[in-house]
Amino acid sequence: MTKKAEQPASFETSLEHLEQIVARLESGELPLEEALNEFERGVQLARVGQQTLQQAEQRVQILLSDDKDADLAPFISDSE
Repeated sequence: MTKKAEQPASFETSLEHLEQIVARLESGELPLEEALNEFERGVQLARVGQQTLQQAEQRVQILLSDDKDADLAPFISDSE
């Protein structure tokens, strides 16, 4: 199965993987090519995490809006 066919990990799982990547990169013990691959994966995880946080913030802003008469509807993200 390719990485693109995998189900996206939860935010918490992605954050844990990102922390592990950072620790491996900071150790300075990885060969250059492996370090570059880890860095690339870390950037991908950071971008997905940032997008997830932005969507959560948007949902909170909608829920806390001052428009009491606004119809509630399921949130549909841009990635769906």
